[in-house]
Amino acid sequence: MRSIDAAERRARLGVRHRLAPSNRTDDVAEIVRSLVVLHATDPATVYLSVGARSHAAEPAHVEKALYDDRTLLRMLAMRRTMFVAPIGLVPVLQASCADALAHKQRRTYGRFIEQAGVVDGDVRTWLAEVEDATHKALLARGAATGAQLSKDVPLLRTQVNPAPDKAYSRPTSITTWVLVILGVEGRIVRGRPNGSWTSSQYTWAPVESWLPQGVASIPADEARAELVRQWLYAFGPAPIADIKWWTGWTLGEVRKALAQLDVVEVDLDGGTGLLLADDQDPTPEPEPWAALLPALDPTSMGWQSRDWYLGPHAPNLFDRNGNVGPTIWWNGRIVGGWAQRKDGEIAYRLLEDVGSDAETMIAAEAARTSEWFGEVRAIPRFRTPLERELTA
Repeated sequence: MRSIDAAERRARLGVRHRLAPSNRTDDVAEIVRSLVVLHATDPATVYLSVGARSHAAEPAHVEKALYDDRTLLRMLAMRRTMFVAPIGLVPVLQASCADALAHKQRRTYGRFIEQAGVVDGDVRTWLAEVEDATHKALLARGAATGAQLSKDVPLLRTQVNPAPDKAYSRPTSITTWVLVILGVEGRIVRGRPNGSWTSSQYTWAPVESWLPQGVASIPADEARAELVRQWLYAFGPAPIADIKWWTGWTLGEVRKALAQLDVVEVDLDGGTGLLLADDQDPTPEPEPWAALLPALDPTSMGWQSRDWYLGPHAPNLFDRNGNVGPTIWWNGRIVGGWAQRKDGEIAYRLLEDVGSDAETMIAAEAARTSEWFGEVRAIPRFRTPLERELTA
């Protein structure tokens, strides 16, 4: 069994995740492909993740890839999490994750509507009719907000209280529910935000505006195998538990996907990891590198077992729900955290001694991050202890 220690895993991370200077690129779509997908729950993450891995790219280049070239698409997928994905990966994500999610969301929302007693007749049929009417209205408009669509389709304004026995629950219109269902079904997509690149309010567009023939259909088993293959190339070697956590699938589904791939077991400092059989060549250690990665960056959130790159710093850098905040990296390890203050200053704190050379490179990355923000101010959606301290 081949042994791969933490040092080699960190070298692979620096190279494969385009964090070492010689591996950075200004090709936005290529950066995303290198990481499989980018986390997009917090809109700013997408832009800052690209900025950390580029030489001279700017937010406008990310917007161009998303909304002009349309080589990227924003969608719900693994763990019901929002991601930005390369357009070529969309059918894989749809078949492996989104189709099952669509079924689950329709069942959940349908139960709320049925319990509210606002529909005469079969709820499933009624909900399907509302979805079709909404899709047709969006096709007619080309792009629209939820508020605009609710004017075209009055049934979207139907009020439902999802938890009437709870004091915190309030009646809400079904507009967002219907748009979520259509989105995870691959019938509509999130378009440009209503504001800066930190905004989470989007217009919607029919999927035909991104993919004229719609999302290609492929077998779910084939899609799961392909997604695991891409993840192992970008994030392997890793224990099977990390694959299960990242995908959100059952262990049986993960094992079935792995059975279609040629993988080998490797020793990870006493534990067992998996690696693609044709990807066992050693990775030379890259040149020294530093990076300031944003909250929910795909590298920081890529594994469930994080000791080999996180060390003892989780209490400072993660919130209570397991969401990572802005982190400072040095040669494949997290060594501190950072935050943007109200005046735009990038404040940071190192949590261990990294030496003067590292401190110089980290300061340069902080200056680069400040330039990327420009006049934009962004508070992470999930606040962590150190980020709060730095902005107090």
